[in-house]
Amino acid sequence: MSSSDTVLPGGHVVGLGETRRPDKWWVGPLLTVSFIGVAIGYGTIAMLMGNHYWVGAEGHGFGGYLSPLYSPVLMFDASAAGAAPASHAWFGAFPEWYPSLLPKSPAFLILLFPGAFRFTCYYYRKAYYRSFGFAPPGCAVEGVRRGKYEGETKLFLFQNLHRYAMYFAVIFNIILTYDAVMSFFRDGALGIGVGSVVLTINATLLAFYTFGCHSFRHLIGGRANCFTCDGKETLSSKAWSFGTFFNQRHMQIAWVSLAWVMFTDLYVRMVSMGIWTDFNTWGEAATKTVGL
Repeated sequence: MSSSDTVLPGGHVVGLGETRRPDKWWVGPLLTVSFIGVAIGYGTIAMLMGNHYWVGAEGHGFGGYLSPLYSPVLMFDASAAGAAPASHAWFGAFPEWYPSLLPKSPAFLILLFPGAFRFTCYYYRKAYYRSFGFAPPGCAVEGVRRGKYEGETKLFLFQNLHRYAMYFAVIFNIILTYDAVMSFFRDGALGIGVGSVVLTINATLLAFYTFGCHSFRHLIGGRANCFTCDGKETLSSKAWSFGTFFNQRHMQIAWVSLAWVMFTDLYVRMVSMGIWTDFNTWGEAATKTVGL
């Protein structure tokens, strides 16, 4: 740093990305931009495709693999390859009055809810504020200066929706857990396949991600002013400690669960398209996909 460089009180150097840090501070933000960009791109493409999100028996029976990006199936397009059977659609086929400009994709109808939960997550706010907004890009690194800090009271007021999106996340966790259980059945026959394991891990990671949510921890045990005022640990304090275990690992679980959601959709899609083989106990005949 030259003697002509401007330094703010506290030692911060003026200028976007300027810092006295000698380490490679930019690696973290770069990886965050790259990973989130891939996740948004993959999720958007998978949503718009509207096909190959289901693997099950030709008899449309009990069980099968359903991509988490398409669960629950509110409405389905019977003409789409690899579409879920009619019995899985809550409201049947897309009606004739459905706008032609919108994709006939079950994912298009539901991804707003888990997407809102992720986007307003306390950890992800930090991640994309730094990586996309440069506010700031890192500790002790000069970012974009916006004048007086107003928190999330004006422009980012919508971030407060997180506490409400959390309730939808809990509902989705229940649905995806049900999907995981159903993946151990094929046309009513109990068994196990690689897809069963993949869907079960996905539901588990997403549950862990929700358990570590600050809003969820507050809901189950964080509202009390005193946990042990009577000298005994209460059910509320135990619940709070349970959530704290996952909250302390929230960053790691956030990334792993996001990556696994994409992999789970990819696995179901590849098996549905006949590119990957799902090794299972039902036999080859049971791996045929509806719509192919």
